[in-house]
Amino acid sequence: MAKFTYSDDVRVRTEAPAPLRAGEAGSVIAVFETRPEGSYFADFPPGVVYAIEYADGAAVDVHEDHLEPAE
Repeated sequence: MAKFTYSDDVRVRTEAPAPLRAGEAGSVIAVFETRPEGSYFADFPPGVVYAIEYADGAAVDVHEDHLEPAE
């Protein structure tokens, strides 16, 4: 079950890989509890993947383990 849902404000954990912009806040724009077929999602560990959008409009897919609620 997903910890976050659409429009939730989240922050990328500080220990996340640099390309995910560790420490930055964003908003959930998609939730992938069931993953589509294909190799893209196979690169993520098991669990929920979220698409988040940063304030500057950039978006990235992030595994749930790398996110926390924004304060």
